[in-house]
Amino acid sequence: MNRKKMHNGLNLKAWLFILPSLILIVAFVFYPMIQAFITSFQTGMANNLEFGGIANYKRLLTDSTFKKALFNTLLFLIVQVPVMILLALAISSMLNNKRLKLRGMFRTAIFLPAVTSLVAYSIVFKSLFATDGFVNGFLMNLHLISEPINWLTSTAFARILIIMAITWRWTGYNMIFYLSGLQSIDDSIYEAAAIDGATGFQKFRYMTVPLLKPIILFTTINSTIGTLQLFDEPMNITQGGPANTTITISQYIYNLLFKYQPNFGYAAAVSFVVVVLIVVLSFIQKKVGDKE
Repeated sequence: MNRKKMHNGLNLKAWLFILPSLILIVAFVFYPMIQAFITSFQTGMANNLEFGGIANYKRLLTDSTFKKALFNTLLFLIVQVPVMILLALAISSMLNNKRLKLRGMFRTAIFLPAVTSLVAYSIVFKSLFATDGFVNGFLMNLHLISEPINWLTSTAFARILIIMAITWRWTGYNMIFYLSGLQSIDDSIYEAAAIDGATGFQKFRYMTVPLLKPIILFTTINSTIGTLQLFDEPMNITQGGPANTTITISQYIYNLLFKYQPNFGYAAAVSFVVVVLIVVLSFIQKKVGDKE
């Protein structure tokens, strides 16, 4: 009996420790999610919302701006995430070489973009890639182009600019995860492979990548979620232009709430498209990347 009372007392103390966090999570995570889901079935203005059934979700099928935002978001995801993951893997492998001098300086330099002010680096990017900016001047001096590229007003080049900006900002962030994983791998494994005559690429392909598989899966899912929620770069560098060719789903949600005539119900419905995409793609990636 005393043991049972002691067990109940421990449970009570445990719940008392957990309760504050639980209340905050319910209040600021689960309640807003449930409320947003309910709002997605409502139509009308903010002060006069009425139940509209699945009208908002039907509207998605005929909304050309939403389709363009969805296409742009998926394009950035399909192109940028694999490039960034492979680049981060390659850089981390090179910077894990103990014979490389100034490794700490290179690691810091590559990681710095992840902690750089978004507004500041957006202004720098816009300046560098302006029609009369440094990039066009450099390419013309090398005779790679005959006239300046309109990076900010050309459909194709504006998308390329956004992809380059995201890659520049987040490659170093993923690199840190891979470096931590590489440092936990015993050097004797690579030494044995070298004795067997394995080349540097073979070590990378058949040893480094399989051993880092859990971390690669984590960073891929994390990067997928981040790209599906992409907002900052298109908003600050191209403002979604030209003609919505770089607008993303998150930026469209922002426009629906604050730029256009406020439509909370439809904005909530669009936001749940992002939720569905994140769940489905994360599930697929986990199944493909972690068959065990």
